[in-house]
Amino acid sequence: MTTLVQCAVGQAGRLIAAAAVFYYLFSAQMGMPVPLWGWGAFLGTASVVILLWGRYAALETGAKIAGGLLFVSAVVVYFVRPAPIGELEHFVIFDAPPGSWLVIAGFLGLLPTGIDVSLQASEWGKAKRTGMARIRDRLEAAGLAPSFDPFAPRMADLTVDVRRLPERAVEYSRRCFRISLWDFRLGHVVSFIIATIFLLLAAVWLYPSPIEGRAVMGEIAGIFTESVGPWMMTIFMIGAFAATFSTAFNYFDGWPRIVGACCRNLFRPTAALAGTSADRLTAAHRTRWYSEYNIYRMTMLFSLVTAVVFIALVPRPVLLVLVASALAYFVAPVIFCLNFHYCLKVIPKDDPHFYPSVFARVFTWVSIVVFTGMSLILILGRIFDVTLFGG
Repeated sequence: MTTLVQCAVGQAGRLIAAAAVFYYLFSAQMGMPVPLWGWGAFLGTASVVILLWGRYAALETGAKIAGGLLFVSAVVVYFVRPAPIGELEHFVIFDAPPGSWLVIAGFLGLLPTGIDVSLQASEWGKAKRTGMARIRDRLEAAGLAPSFDPFAPRMADLTVDVRRLPERAVEYSRRCFRISLWDFRLGHVVSFIIATIFLLLAAVWLYPSPIEGRAVMGEIAGIFTESVGPWMMTIFMIGAFAATFSTAFNYFDGWPRIVGACCRNLFRPTAALAGTSADRLTAAHRTRWYSEYNIYRMTMLFSLVTAVVFIALVPRPVLLVLVASALAYFVAPVIFCLNFHYCLKVIPKDDPHFYPSVFARVFTWVSIVVFTGMSLILILGRIFDVTLFGG
C-alpha cells in the first residue's frame, strides 16, 4: 500500500521537478501554450515508452554526463562569489522557523535518495544479474546455497556461507559489493556538496525572494545568470533537467518493480510467471495479466496517470517536491530497521567480507534513534500540530 502511494504522490514530486524545467524554457520563455501538467504528461509518457521499449542505455549515459555538468557548474559558480567567510559561523543553527519542518523532512527524505530505493536496488540487481544475483542460481544448483521459497520462508534459506563457495565466486561477489559501497559513498558526498552549495548560493543571490510558482526553475537559474552571465543558463538547465528527469525516469521503473516483486512473493500464479527482463519472457508472461511483467507494466501506467493528475491538481513544484520527499522520510525508519535487521540475521557473524563492522553497527543504531526521533517529531508537528522545537 505504501508503495502504491509512492507511485502516485512520490512520482508526482519527481515528475513535476522535470516538468518545471520544460515549463520555464518553453512555456514561460517561448510562450508555448502548454501547462505544467502537459509537460509532466509528455515527460512521463516518454519515460514509460523508453522503459517498456528497453532503450535506456544511451539515456543513462547522457544523464550521467549532464548530471556531472550540474555538479561542475554549481562548484564553479560558488567560487565566483562564495558566501562570506565571516558568515559561515551561522552555517549550523539549531532552530526551526515556521514552516521549515517540511523542508527538513524533504532534505532527510531525499538526499542523496530515499531509503526506499534500497528495495528498488535489490530488484535492479536481480534484473541486471550482477553480484550474487548472477551466481545464486548456479550455487543453488551445485548445492552450495539453499533455495528460498517465499511460500514456506525460512531465514536460514537466505543465508550463503561464503566459506563453502569457490574462491572465484567469493572474489567476484566481494568486488561487486565494494563497487556498490563506493558508489553509495560517492553519491552521499556529491549530494551533500551540491545541496550545501545551492543553500549557500540561494542565501547570497536569491534571499529574500520567495522561491515559488510554476516557473520556479527560472528563479533558481537566477543564481547562475546573475553571478556569471546569461550563457550559464544553458549549462544549468541541461544539468537540472538531467538530474530531475533521470530521477523521475528511475522511479517510473523502480516502484513498479517493487509492486511486481510483492505480488511475486504473495501469489503463486505470479511466482510461476516471475521476471521482467525482455530476453527471458515467454508468451505466457506477456498474455497473462497476473504475470510479474504485466503487473509491472500496469503499475507503471498507474503511476503515470496518477502522477499527472496530482500535478494538474497541485501545480506547485516546490510544495509537491517537498511533500513527496517528506513522504519518503516518514517511511524511512521502517525500511531502515528492516534492512539492518536482515543484515544481522542473514549474514553469518563470522563472515569476513559482508557482515557489518563494529563501527557500522554502532553508527546504524545511532542513526535508527535519530531517524525514528525525527520522524516522530515531524509527525507530531505536521499531523497533530504539536510543536517541540520552533514553529
